[in-house]
Amino acid sequence: MTHATPKPRPKIDDVAAEAGVSRGTVSRVLNGGHWVSPSALAAVNAAIKKTGYRVNPHARNLATNRANSVAFLLTETQERLFEDPNFAVLMRGAADALAVHDIPMVLILAGTDDEQRRATDFLTAGHVDGVLLVSSHGSRKGIIADIISAGIPAIACGVPLGFEKKMGYVSADDYEGARDVLRYLRDGGRQRIATIAGPADTSGGTRRLEAYRDHHGEGVDEALIAQGDYSRESGAKAMSELLARAKDIDAVFAANDLMALGAMDVLREAGLTTPGDIAVVGFDDINDSRETALTTVRQPFDRISEEMVRLLLDVISGKRPAAVTIPTELIIRETA
Repeated sequence: MTHATPKPRPKIDDVAAEAGVSRGTVSRVLNGGHWVSPSALAAVNAAIKKTGYRVNPHARNLATNRANSVAFLLTETQERLFEDPNFAVLMRGAADALAVHDIPMVLILAGTDDEQRRATDFLTAGHVDGVLLVSSHGSRKGIIADIISAGIPAIACGVPLGFEKKMGYVSADDYEGARDVLRYLRDGGRQRIATIAGPADTSGGTRRLEAYRDHHGEGVDEALIAQGDYSRESGAKAMSELLARAKDIDAVFAANDLMALGAMDVLREAGLTTPGDIAVVGFDDINDSRETALTTVRQPFDRISEEMVRLLLDVISGKRPAAVTIPTELIIRETA
């Protein structure tokens, strides 16, 4: 029995010979088509198709000093990844936006000190061309500082507190979104509006609470402010605290939908109606908020992820980091 000799893999020289152009012209076509005439571009593309030539990604990465991948760095625990649906929406949107450019995305979790150390080692070793930083807690400044000092292109989702001038970001307009909620509740006759604030080391938590304080002015009642960590459980705990110390609450603005849903759990257990006794408003517009008819503020996560990818690719290509703030939308449903 005889075995057929495998046909050799086509090379750039084969493409050049077929197209009748130089090897350099083929290389320029493969790297974006810059400084190539339309006729040469057409000839090279036809030759690539005819010869069956395929780019060797390893060799190409060595030649361009690029990893041809981007990290989606989530500074949260695995539990939060699966609990908070916003992360999945952002990941899907970022992956889709990168796929247009044929760039794969690597998920990295860095919610603990050990995970952050491993993530830093991985990122600074050159395994990715850039970083999409999500959930940038101010208490986790170390990994952000390492990314910046290593010169790794990065764009944050939300304002990277303490690094606003050193890292680009895409953020929803947290302040105006919260003000829209508070004006709506006040215009609807609500007088004792409480809030369940988000983490104080995140831009969303600080800006939404800042809007609440500014809305109430110097007369803000600290008894109407409770702290949460964006989890449903923390929203329930905060709501219980508010009911214990302020019996006359007639509205609650939670800094995200999960905490709002947790607050509604407690209100139901206490025999209170929504919005009859206490109106409830969240922030994000996750799927569960639609199913429960929760009044909320919609963050355009699809647009946010697209803008993050756009800005990151700009930085990778050598442009200066930029910041984009995207408007939110008040979605009125049945809870307020």
